[in-house]
Amino acid sequence: MSIQIVENTVEIPENVQLALEGRKITVQGPKGKIVKDFTHTKLNMVKEGNTLKLSIENPRRIEAALIGTISAHVKNMIKGVSQGWIYKMKIVFVHFPTAVKVVGKEVYIENFVGERKARVAAILGDAKVTIKQDDVIVEGIDIDEVSQTAANIQTRTKIRNKDLRKFLDGIYVYSKE
Repeated sequence: MSIQIVENTVEIPENVQLALEGRKITVQGPKGKIVKDFTHTKLNMVKEGNTLKLSIENPRRIEAALIGTISAHVKNMIKGVSQGWIYKMKIVFVHFPTAVKVVGKEVYIENFVGERKARVAAILGDAKVTIKQDDVIVEGIDIDEVSQTAANIQTRTKIRNKDLRKFLDGIYVYSKE
């Protein structure tokens, strides 16, 4: 019986520090610090110099696929603390001028399709939302928080009970950087 080993490595740049405590990874860089807990996995994680090695022996199919998923999460964490993540969204309206404003940890979308009540979308974690004319810019270091905040804003402006070919109003993501 042979032992199958699945491995993957992640390179750590010079300006980023990665700390490993069991299966809890802390990545710190010029833009900030991100901590993620991967204790639900059975992966072996070892930091050697400027690389993080992920491996598992005799994996099932799902466990073998998890190696790539966890390494992608770590790469996104490294990119987030060194460059950051930016999602750009466009405010589109044809019939009624839509007003968008940020109050605390919420985005208020007012006069959307003529509605009197404002629609409210939550801002997650440390994501920062700014409004410049017809653009909504969501930025931060954690891709999960930034992308989910953009998704919250986009889904809150979903058109219901109207002809979607005629009512194209909404706030849509047009750029992910």
